[in-house]
Amino acid sequence: MLLLTRQPVRLAVALAGISFAGILMFMQLGFRDGLFDASVTIHRLFDADLVLISPRSSSSVSMAGFPRRRLVQAMADPSVEGITPVHWNLLLWRNPETRATRSILALGFEPNDTLFLGSDLAPKTRVLTEKGRVLFDELSRPEFGPVSSWFKSGRTVESEISGKRVRVGGLVALGTSFGADGNLLTSSETFLSLQPNTPPGSIEVGLIRLQPGADPQTVLARLKKRLPADVKVLTRQGFIDFEQDYWRTSTSIGFIFTLGAAMGFVVGCVIVYQVLYSDVSDHLPEYATLMAMGYPLSSLVGVVAREGLLLAAFGYLPAYAAGQGLYLLVRNATQLPVAMDTTRAVTVFVMILVMCMGSATLAMRRLADADPAEIF
Repeated sequence: MLLLTRQPVRLAVALAGISFAGILMFMQLGFRDGLFDASVTIHRLFDADLVLISPRSSSSVSMAGFPRRRLVQAMADPSVEGITPVHWNLLLWRNPETRATRSILALGFEPNDTLFLGSDLAPKTRVLTEKGRVLFDELSRPEFGPVSSWFKSGRTVESEISGKRVRVGGLVALGTSFGADGNLLTSSETFLSLQPNTPPGSIEVGLIRLQPGADPQTVLARLKKRLPADVKVLTRQGFIDFEQDYWRTSTSIGFIFTLGAAMGFVVGCVIVYQVLYSDVSDHLPEYATLMAMGYPLSSLVGVVAREGLLLAAFGYLPAYAAGQGLYLLVRNATQLPVAMDTTRAVTVFVMILVMCMGSATLAMRRLADADPAEIF
């Protein structure tokens, strides 16, 4: 500790470099995980044990239709308790204030069917029985207009979707996703009137609820054998994984943010190595004296290793605090679910620890030059 504090400026520079590298890793990994989590905001809300989708669907922004009768056929399984057919598509919403248009995710379903987990949605869906009514997600981005504030103030909020007039009949709190900046719910009848080119009897998502105690994997295997190949059967978690895998493997998002975290790791390694190498070089005569007095090389190596360990610990703390503050800033600015979790906190700490200890290991090679016969 005394070796580190002997030169406060060098120590401050080292801690600043380590903290910067840690903040960079926190932000890159946080953005990556936050975007993956945001891609399944709606998926996590569905009240379903199994989900039917088309094999041609690639993600939430490119959902293909399949015959609704496949969902009805699934009802023949004795373990199936209920089903909900869901229409899913991105439609053009017109901002009622600025008249600008923006894509919004629209979900169409029968108002009496169960859609999401929890019971707070059921009373609000009654308004959807009237054609042309929608429930607007109050957590949508502000670019869709002051819909929430206008509705709460008692104003009648009307707008256009794909050129057709709709009226906001209520508000829901769902949350934005990576694929959609806003959401709205409507009845199947209204949805089909907004999308007149939708093939008759076609849906994009089929929700299946099982009897209490039924094993989803067992029912999934039975349905795969019974249903034709024009439909894919997934568990609820499989539906979530399907979406996240698309953004993880079919886009450059995962690679870009992982590369950013790796670059932060490399920058930190360079900074710590320079600090420790300079420290060992400055004290090389002292190390040589200790070796001449009989101290083994392993004990001197331990001194450098402890320096690396202390740098990792003291450099991580401000990085963690700054990461928490920046996550809060990002959440408020973008409404993306970017938050600190234990796994990421431990991962970044381990990366900083490896970074410091690896740099210390490289700096230890300088101790091999600590030969009293050559130095004095």
